[in-house]
Amino acid sequence: MKALFVLLLAQLCSASVVPEREKNPEYWRRQAQETLQNALRLQRLNQNVAKNLILFLGDGMGVSTVTAARILKGQMHGQGEESLLEMDKFPFVALAKTYNTNAQVPDSAGTATAYLCGVKANEGTLGVSAGVTRDRCNTTKGQEVTSILRWAKEAGKAVGIVTTTRVMHATPSAAYAHSANRDWYSDGEMPPDALEGGCKDIARQLVENIPDIEVILGGGRKYMYPRNVSDVEYPHEEKQRGTRLDGRNLVQAWREAKPRGKVAEYVWHRRGLLALNLTRVDFLLGLFEPGDMMYELDRNNDTDPSLSEMVSVAIRMLRKNPRGFFLLVEGGRIDHGHHEGKAKQALHEAVELDRAIGLATRLTSTQDTLSVVTADHSHVFTFGGYTPRGNPIFGLAPMQSDVDRKPFTSILYGNGPGYKIVAGERENVSAVDFAHADYQAQSAVPLRQETHGGEDVAVFARGPMAHLLHGVHEQNYIPHAMAYAACIGSNRGHCNAAARPATPLLLPFLGLLLLLC
Repeated sequence: MKALFVLLLAQLCSASVVPEREKNPEYWRRQAQETLQNALRLQRLNQNVAKNLILFLGDGMGVSTVTAARILKGQMHGQGEESLLEMDKFPFVALAKTYNTNAQVPDSAGTATAYLCGVKANEGTLGVSAGVTRDRCNTTKGQEVTSILRWAKEAGKAVGIVTTTRVMHATPSAAYAHSANRDWYSDGEMPPDALEGGCKDIARQLVENIPDIEVILGGGRKYMYPRNVSDVEYPHEEKQRGTRLDGRNLVQAWREAKPRGKVAEYVWHRRGLLALNLTRVDFLLGLFEPGDMMYELDRNNDTDPSLSEMVSVAIRMLRKNPRGFFLLVEGGRIDHGHHEGKAKQALHEAVELDRAIGLATRLTSTQDTLSVVTADHSHVFTFGGYTPRGNPIFGLAPMQSDVDRKPFTSILYGNGPGYKIVAGERENVSAVDFAHADYQAQSAVPLRQETHGGEDVAVFARGPMAHLLHGVHEQNYIPHAMAYAACIGSNRGHCNAAARPATPLLLPFLGLLLLLC
């Protein structure tokens, strides 16, 4: 209850104090003029070829989550609503329509197929067209679609995947797998008919489909080992044991698939990751948990790396390739926090993703690196209640309900596990620790898991050809725009054409210079 008392005290002390500078109209006019000058500078478009591509994906990071994360980040650093996320500094912003081909409110697999493979798909399916029905293995053959990660690899670039979920989860697996069911992590999760039909589990596809992915970092150890093999970190926990039925050790298979003379390193511990001499490593696989990685607020700083640390390692590994790289970075547990109604967990995950974006910005150049930040879908997460300026983001609204006369938190969900009735009435939140990391915010409709939201999501872009992301787009447009910027994939005709006209245009000027001489 101490944390609750501190939060209530902070709420009282922060009662809408207007910063002195903001009382002067000139403050706002100067700010607007600076913004105007920055906007005018954008008329000089960056039309360089993108050597490097980074796609940051906040799973479940809808616009309300972005705004709340901005306020949280500000309050963590003595600021507030006026603060900026790293993604806020990207000059080009668009909206993406997230529906799946068969779903108005989408799931993460169909959307991942859209923003990685460039085609919309049915919910629950990965790396396949809408001709595939979920769970129907026999509909998969011939319907596979390839991702921008593969396009980059075929162009000679280095490629990598970094996620806070298991590396077989919906977002990362759409980069390399083709599956009629996103939940087929190992063959132990597949039904007999799918196994008999010749469909491969996602972990196996990670090792076999694109065996030369240079960097793979995240969770998911147990899907790589035979059933009942004890986990290296949790040897006495049965639920963390291996799940494979085929008896294969896929970590060993991953090593064996690498060309002779190449150095392939597998790590499962933060210390092992940070101790690597990356100049001597050609391929890196890091699996730091049996399943998903821990929430950032719960992370063991001794054993598990942060998302920022993994991104730093990935970029330093990938940039060794003179042709550049493609990197997929997923803040995957934003989504899980929301599903559990744990807004504090979700928003701290979003802040950590933003920290990774800032780190990547410092390690790359906008002259040759196109960075895109987006989400797969939103959630039924909101915050409101006429809170005053500076109100703690996890705090109470300034008034009670005029119906049941009880207080309520600013953050609420449309549905989810936070629906609680006590003695026939809505729970009185002042009697619980609503500042706790695992507090489940109240919801309007009771569900064991909160649901996704169906509204458009933001797309932030910076770097070569970032202006191609503008307005309102179908979600599947994103990888096509990125591929165009990098001259990879099927649409490369403009790349050679752009270089050719320059020579004849220069000839008259060269002739004039010769005459003058």
